[in-house]
Amino acid sequence: MKATRVKAGFSAFLRSLSVLCLAVWAVAPRAVAQTAAGLGIQLYAGLSITGAVGTVYQIQYVTDLAETNNASAWRCLEFLQLPASSYLWADKSAPATARRFYRAVQAGVPTNMAFIPPGTFRMGSPTNEVDRLENEGAQTAVTISRGFWMGKHEVTQREYESVMGSNPSWFNGDRTSVGGPNYGLDTNRPVESVNWYDATAYCAALTQRDRVVGRIPTNAVYRLPTVAEWEYACRGWTSTRFNHGDDPGYTNLTAYAWYGDNSGGTTHPVGRKLPNPWGLYDMHGNVQEWCLDWWSDTLPGGVIINPEGPATGLNRVVRGGSWSPWYGLASFCRSAYRVDGDPAGRPAYTGFRVLLSPGQP
Repeated sequence: MKATRVKAGFSAFLRSLSVLCLAVWAVAPRAVAQTAAGLGIQLYAGLSITGAVGTVYQIQYVTDLAETNNASAWRCLEFLQLPASSYLWADKSAPATARRFYRAVQAGVPTNMAFIPPGTFRMGSPTNEVDRLENEGAQTAVTISRGFWMGKHEVTQREYESVMGSNPSWFNGDRTSVGGPNYGLDTNRPVESVNWYDATAYCAALTQRDRVVGRIPTNAVYRLPTVAEWEYACRGWTSTRFNHGDDPGYTNLTAYAWYGDNSGGTTHPVGRKLPNPWGLYDMHGNVQEWCLDWWSDTLPGGVIINPEGPATGLNRVVRGGSWSPWYGLASFCRSAYRVDGDPAGRPAYTGFRVLLSPGQP
């Protein structure tokens, strides 16, 4: 990864005075860290970043000026997709008394993940949506305030085994001895027969492995998505029943999902159907996916930022299809469909996908 060019100094401040006036009153002076030209003093907590529009950067900081040359000391504050070739970024998370030194570093693009930008959407389904269930409303206006990386596909059997050293999946190998068919050995199928605790343990182990080799920032974590993050990523700026449209007769769903009408009663290798607008595969069908949240019988309604669900509960939320996405109804594949699952259960129809985000700052 390489550091971007960071414009600093008093002249940059003057050019941006109209934008910065509120930040000057709210935040004490900070220094901006940059790799090539050293440090420049600015009167706001942030950076002026120049680069290619659409490029994803890590916004990093240290609190000790002496640590700026220590690569492991830099902590990732957020992932930012540059909206303009010259962009002024301000740190909204730092208290006025905090001392931070910033830099923007071009993020390495994970080949198996897609970047999901921040934004606002309506979670749940409208009352007139065909085949909706009561637990999908009231619709809630949700803002996801920070971008994140999302697995392009569900975690595969091969990926799970490479991290955890085992493959618990039912849809792998010859099952004739226990009354099933021979599914063959295709480890590109999604891992299943994993409970919520298995999924979170995988995320923790993957985080540790990738930190050691420097593949992710020091404080970044792999984790399960929240329910809001999952539905936001699934919809991909759409508000229709599916991320490919309303599809009232379910005539186009077969091009996007494995479900009862086309699955043959089995899971399938990931990435064989068409992706959603953000490049995510199998968000409808194949296996249902564990989410981070505890289950709630309804959505909160109103307006909310970065919801994380109830503080406690009995079951966890699963998304992406019914109790048997590869053998269930087409209506259960809708973007708003949700169901709960015993976090200790290991059904052969439940897997997961991972999300990468900064950890605690």
